[in-house]
Amino acid sequence: MLQVVAAIIERQGEVLICRRQPKQPHALKWEFPGGKVEPGESPPQALARELEEELAIRQAAGREIHRYAFAYPGKSPMELIFFQVDSFLDEPVNRVFHEMRWAAPAELETFDFLEGDLRFLRWFAREARPPQPGR
Repeated sequence: MLQVVAAIIERQGEVLICRRQPKQPHALKWEFPGGKVEPGESPPQALARELEEELAIRQAAGREIHRYAFAYPGKSPMELIFFQVDSFLDEPVNRVFHEMRWAAPAELETFDFLEGDLRFLRWFAREARPPQPGR
């Protein structure tokens, strides 16, 4: 099964999200940076490679926080693997996306994300960001 890694990069309480190019499949949908795991590569290796290619950051590392299988209509299933990126070198630079921005976790569900990311967004809002007492 094809594996795809996605990076959750947070800074000052916001998450980095990226928007696909107009001529790509799923044009102008928002997503987390990352991509396909290549043959002979582990998911953490793919994460580091993809982030260097897409954002010019080096030595990205993190821990897996969520994974599940997903299939777009008419396509083979893939395994989506989400990583909380805890460290990297250099500043993120947009190398391939139409747009990238930092967004508050509470705002993420207001963006038009890839369908494959929606289950993660629900989980992230509920499990990774539990309500604070008194709210």
